[in-house]
Amino acid sequence: MFDLIKSIKERDPAKPSSAEVFFAYNGFHAVTFHRMNNFIWHLGLHAFARFMANITRFLTGVEIHPEARIGKGFFIDHGTGVVIGQTTVVEDNVTIYHGVTLGGVGRVGQVNEKRHPTLKNGAIIGAGAQILGDITIGEHAKIGANSVVTSDIPDGMTAIGIPARVIGGDDNARAYGMPSRKEMGDVTFTIDCIIREMGKIKKELNIEGEHAEGMSDCLEKKVKPLENK
Repeated sequence: MFDLIKSIKERDPAKPSSAEVFFAYNGFHAVTFHRMNNFIWHLGLHAFARFMANITRFLTGVEIHPEARIGKGFFIDHGTGVVIGQTTVVEDNVTIYHGVTLGGVGRVGQVNEKRHPTLKNGAIIGAGAQILGDITIGEHAKIGANSVVTSDIPDGMTAIGIPARVIGGDDNARAYGMPSRKEMGDVTFTIDCIIREMGKIKKELNIEGEHAEGMSDCLEKKVKPLENK
């Protein structure tokens, strides 16, 4: 318990006191109660463990199946709306934010099989992200807010979007699971180049005449590369 409090204090930019974490952090409460619920589950008291997990959800707004495997230093920041499925594996020092789902994809016949994700050491999952299926989020990988991830993400990489795509890796990426300004600038610049090239091709092929040229100019004005600062 004390190690978890220390880990949260080190990683939360709000720099809370130990008393704040102990009394006021529902993510801390959810993980602490889960340790007890997981113990009860492995005693074979599955119905009682599920009942206690429901009580924990009512008190904290965080739903963790009692069979889920949770490592050391698991920080659920804010917490409300988090759902963690039965066969999920969370390794050490993982951080997730509110609204995250570590869920399955509901495939028929997946009985007594692993159907939920594995989060490796130090992974960061941004608010509202959906991590679905028996996939692996690599060590120190970062998932952008509201992304939907259905395939493996390599170690140290940043992924964003629906469906999520790897856009690179950056040690300076935002702590909230968002890509760095440079990464976003690179993505925007690439999209801008594609739009410009499409406009040139339409002009050369004389597709849609003047309308194509006007549309291309309009898009070029709307999509501009971000300046790196």
